Amino acid sequence: MKLMNNVTLISGETKMSRQEEMLEKWQGEVFTCVIGAKKDEGGTRGSVVKVGGEKTLPFLDKEGSLPNTAAVALEIFDVPPADWPEELVAAYGGVTANPLEWADACVRKFGAELLCVKLAGAHPDAGGRSPEQEAAFLSKLAAAVNVPLIVRGCGDDVKDNTLLPLCSEALKGERCLFGSASQDNYKTLTAAVTADGHGIIAESPIDLNIAKQLNILISDLGLPLERIVMDPTIGALGYGLEYAYSIMERARLAALSGDRNVACPFICFTGQETWKVKEAVAARADFPHWGDKEKRGILWEAVTASALLQAGADILVMRHPKAAEEIKKYACHR
Repeated sequence: MKLMNNVTLISGETKMSRQEEMLEKWQGEVFTCVIGAKKDEGGTRGSVVKVGGEKTLPFLDKEGSLPNTAAVALEIFDVPPADWPEELVAAYGGVTANPLEWADACVRKFGAELLCVKLAGAHPDAGGRSPEQEAAFLSKLAAAVNVPLIVRGCGDDVKDNTLLPLCSEALKGERCLFGSASQDNYKTLTAAVTADGHGIIAESPIDLNIAKQLNILISDLGLPLERIVMDPTIGALGYGLEYAYSIMERARLAALSGDRNVACPFICFTGQETWKVKEAVAARADFPHWGDKEKRGILWEAVTASALLQAGADILVMRHPKAAEEIKKYACHR
């Protein structure tokens, strides 16, 4: 006797039929953000990167559409990185002293589809390069490589307020992603990227309410939600990752349930967080049972990134090219 489509009574026992699967149906979706502009769009990039667009949770493609593979960016600095461990610097074959050669290696040798440029040299404690110098550098960089660009300031709010608008203007029409905008420092950058056709990174301190409020404040200034990417300020494996994961998961569930104000893609600065924790950088002599230092760091970055993909990350900014290579393979299965 058939009771329902997926339950049958046989000899007094209940058996579940596999005719139907319990699938979650969502009413909302994540905005699609486009990074990079080709010549016919007013830019000079050779390709564009689309992120977001999900209509279901990560890896659950049976429940809805996952149209865009998560993007993996390699990170470079405008000056030689002072705080990178030697194993990480060595992975680039000695080109980190020249940012243009470094960028070229990321694209040609390591196949980066997206570059994230941190303007660390503009920080008052790192040389204090002028906005004009950084704008000129970015123009040279855009001419040297043709992949889409993510541009980050030096981290000093006062300096970034003068630095980033000039850099935004220098890359006008290239549809870059600029960051970061915070709740206390978003107006100047929002005005600049709105005028120059870029997207913005909205940074919030692992707090869903602040993330939502910041998106509203930015969009109220005229920048469409489709041009906002959220940075939830993640941690590395073992350093608050589970808390960041839960915030990302809550935001994605809210977006899929119809809350447009949190329906923006996520960017996670995985390499930045990984290569400063002791498990990734501590010498083998100090912890001999931890194994090879370089392999340990690569694995720590890759495992952190894989967890963030499960949480809903759309852009992963990586540092070690081998970790980036491995996570690209994993992201393709999302």
